[in-house]
Amino acid sequence: MNSYESFSDAQLISHMQDGDQLAFTEIYRRFWEKVFAVAYHRLADQIEAEEVVQEVFLSFWKRRSSLQIRYTLHTYLSAATKYQVINKQSRGYFNESRKKSIEEIAEPGIDTTELWFSERELRQELDRHINELPFKCRLIFKMSREGYKSNTEIAEELNIAEKTVEAHITRALKILKGKLGIGIPFILYLLSK
Repeated sequence: MNSYESFSDAQLISHMQDGDQLAFTEIYRRFWEKVFAVAYHRLADQIEAEEVVQEVFLSFWKRRSSLQIRYTLHTYLSAATKYQVINKQSRGYFNESRKKSIEEIAEPGIDTTELWFSERELRQELDRHINELPFKCRLIFKMSREGYKSNTEIAEELNIAEKTVEAHITRALKILKGKLGIGIPFILYLLSK
């Protein structure tokens, strides 16, 4: 038994946030089956479920220094898996009639209140990153997503080309995707809440 096996989840997270790869490896060993089970239950495809597991843990490692886990690590990883499944489905074969709310994707035994808080935390993080966008990019993005203005309306109001508006919105989404480690469809889903 290695020393990491005796660590609590909180201790492992703390070590991982300091860049300890062995702590991350122990978290992966401890939770990969649970993450896989959640993904497989939603996707019913082993290869896609395995891809989701890799994406969840890759994102978890990349975001380690900014993680704020308020509930259990299991709840956090379960919610992250569900979001990753939504991303995968929305990138591929998801259509409007098949989109699901957080309550609809909840697993038996998982508290939907905790999932709601996880979604709320992600939305707060999204808002923070939107407010960190460069001024013009942020202004145009907010006019589009919060003000519900068309690209034409924004272009006319700011006296700029429509292509410039599109470029700023694309740039904003690309920055947000990179900061949050989630796909653009899920960012748009969060913005619609």
